[in-house]
Amino acid sequence: MANEVAKEVKNVKIQSQTNVKPKKPIGRKECQLVTFDLPYLAFYYNQKLLIYKGCEKFEEVLEKLKDGLELVLEEFYQLAGKLEKDEDGVFKVVYDDDMEGVEVVAAAAEEVEVAELTAEEGTGKFKEFLPYNGVLNLEGLQRPLLAVQLTKLKDGLAMGCAFNHAILDGTSTWHFMTSWASICSGATSISVSPFLERTKARNTRVKLDLSQPSDAPEHANSASNGDAAPKSILREKVFKFSESAVDKIKSKVNAGVDPSKKPFSTFQSLSAHVWQAVTRARELSPEDYTVFTVFADCRKRVDPPMPESYFGNLIQAIFTVTAVGLILSNPIEFGADLIRTAIESHNAEAINKRNEEWENKPVIFQYKDAGVNCVAVGSSPRFKVYDVDFGWGSPESVRSGLNNRFDGMVYLYPGKSGGRSIDVEISLEGKTMERLEKDKEFLMEV
Repeated sequence: MANEVAKEVKNVKIQSQTNVKPKKPIGRKECQLVTFDLPYLAFYYNQKLLIYKGCEKFEEVLEKLKDGLELVLEEFYQLAGKLEKDEDGVFKVVYDDDMEGVEVVAAAAEEVEVAELTAEEGTGKFKEFLPYNGVLNLEGLQRPLLAVQLTKLKDGLAMGCAFNHAILDGTSTWHFMTSWASICSGATSISVSPFLERTKARNTRVKLDLSQPSDAPEHANSASNGDAAPKSILREKVFKFSESAVDKIKSKVNAGVDPSKKPFSTFQSLSAHVWQAVTRARELSPEDYTVFTVFADCRKRVDPPMPESYFGNLIQAIFTVTAVGLILSNPIEFGADLIRTAIESHNAEAINKRNEEWENKPVIFQYKDAGVNCVAVGSSPRFKVYDVDFGWGSPESVRSGLNNRFDGMVYLYPGKSGGRSIDVEISLEGKTMERLEKDKEFLMEV
């Protein structure tokens, strides 16, 4: 089947490319990028692929989506803008009415069925359905900050989106997507407007000597991403944990915990489960180090706290490190405790300290700066990705694209079945993935 899909997707035919701007004139709007945004300039555009069934009248669907986009961009106008630098070399996101807006591509792959794109294995088949493969966020100086490709399938629709990660994180991404969907479903206005004053979270002006993609770290340009040649072949797979499996993992992690102490959360429990299993599958030496990284939402951690509707990046990477031998020889709650301690200690003071250190010596991360032998968790099962209903039902599948993947990258999504089910999308070196697939303890088959 995989070969058949690879063969079929070459038949994706681009039908048109247009640009969509806010329906009403807005004038010129500028907003400085802040310390939470800037480290992501050398990441790649953040890609999401939503697969829908039905949508038979493609032309009508296309116009409906573009009409809704015009309206929702009146509030989310930064996505229709560009990156710019001021005279001091400080980056900002700018919208003006004469800018081209969001790039929208219409395409067709009428021999490809929804089922072929919702398989749990691989991402290579997604490439033709996603815009901006291998495009750095820094290219937002010349390119739109959001590109959408709408592809007609034999029995549905593929919606591929590429968001410039230098201007928004996952929380803002899904706020936009659910708002766009609600407008297309008949709402006359969005329920929660984006909070666009990102300098309320941090207002330090940081000069960066970056003007074009070649100024980004050399390793980011040559890294295994997009069309670049990979150093080792990665495999991607979605492991679907049912509500009962998630509950069993949480119970197992909490079995040895003193009842008078706070229990480990679902996230901490599942993360420890994944960290231990991936470390086991890598067959490392006991004295090797392994790092767990989580890109944590800081909206409620900063002082003063920011609203959930804060539009921008308000995340920081939180790291914890230990020896492989300790992760594998100790009960699973050992890893969970390391993760919980790292997360709970990342308070407003720690966030401020990290920002000050970065502002004094800015470091432009490459997308895989997550640590040695790492397990790095992005996205969140709290994101209501299956609520993105444009009027023809919830998506059959929501996946991350090809960009920003490396050995150990994990994306968490809520399960399609709802409840407490969670989909764990993992990228690993091929032989490691083979061992993980056979690990009955990880798969909860024992």
